[in-house]
Amino acid sequence: MAKKTIRDVEWAGKRALVRVDFNVPQDDTGAITDDTRIRAALPTIRYLIDHGAGVVLMSHLGRPKGKVNPKYSMRPVVERLFELLPEASEVKKTEAITGPAAEAAAESVGPGQVLMLENTRFDPREEKNDPEMAAELAKLGDVFVNDAFGAAHRANASTEGVAHHLPGVAGFLLEKELAFIGGALEDPARPFVTIIGGAKISDKIGVIDNLLGKVNALLIGGGMANTFLLAQGKNMGDSLIEPESIDIARGLIAKAETAGARLILPVDAVIADAFSASANTQTVSVDAVPAGWRILDIGPETAKIYAAEVRGAKTVIWNGPMGVFEMEPFAKGTFAVATAMADASALGAITIIGGGDSVAAIEQAGLADKMSHVSTGGGASLELLEGKVLPGVAALADK
Repeated sequence: MAKKTIRDVEWAGKRALVRVDFNVPQDDTGAITDDTRIRAALPTIRYLIDHGAGVVLMSHLGRPKGKVNPKYSMRPVVERLFELLPEASEVKKTEAITGPAAEAAAESVGPGQVLMLENTRFDPREEKNDPEMAAELAKLGDVFVNDAFGAAHRANASTEGVAHHLPGVAGFLLEKELAFIGGALEDPARPFVTIIGGAKISDKIGVIDNLLGKVNALLIGGGMANTFLLAQGKNMGDSLIEPESIDIARGLIAKAETAGARLILPVDAVIADAFSASANTQTVSVDAVPAGWRILDIGPETAKIYAAEVRGAKTVIWNGPMGVFEMEPFAKGTFAVATAMADASALGAITIIGGGDSVAAIEQAGLADKMSHVSTGGGASLELLEGKVLPGVAALADK
């Protein structure tokens, strides 16, 4: 870890201004349906409380587009935080984000107390990384702590801008994410296998390109596999394809050969005559997809091959489902990979779930606790896998 962390600060009597990622899913009534991200920030908050700091928290929630919208208020988050954090002497909320009201609320925060600011995206300046807003936020604390891995790839006033006005350090969650994903890319135990799925190659060109120089094997699934198969001259019927990415797919296949990495594609598939859970289905070779049918999952033979690759690995990163796992008939491939990941963990491998839909899949399979690390940030983990520097990390103080 090249950046300073909360362990490098003497906290007694100081106020920590902490950027967390409390962008949690909610139902129609506003009730939180998954508090994983809140729980993930607790070790950092507890450490600060235990070491005599007052804590001022800031986060975005949803996409209010720079306007105050009660639907995206941080109030339900504060109520949940109050339940999860009995060791705080007080958990308070202010309707303000910056300005005199926010400053007065922050000044009232003593050691062991926690204050939550209102949704940072209620201020249109947040996503523009406005220097004025960053300077106003900096008045609310003595030291800036970034623990919002899920927002670290965005240069916003509360993630990057504020670090130009206050000394900035990493919280435990940010440190852990960088250690697992960064460590796997820089110095993996081998064999190093990655599984990349999802709908489109265009979303993950940079990731695949970067990984091909590092991995022993790259397994492709999901809709993006169709474009690779099309690039090899196979007929994809009505499957999702990206005609504009065919040349890119050919280039990546060629790059894999040059780099000495095995790029492995599906050999069979579960196909359907409509995009529906009640469609007619059959399993066919990828050489035999009939007109009018579409691939919606990898087939059982492919699942076996992928599972064997995963179980034989020492480091595995998975990002993106193998099929339309939200529909039960097309979930088997994704769950086969999830099971193989759990097996690999049991055999001593480092297993990393790189955010996004893979997290939903691993949780649906009930195997999240079997992984070495489940990332809290889809976009941020993708940018790390792509080899990019995250602005919210770059702005922190070096060790």
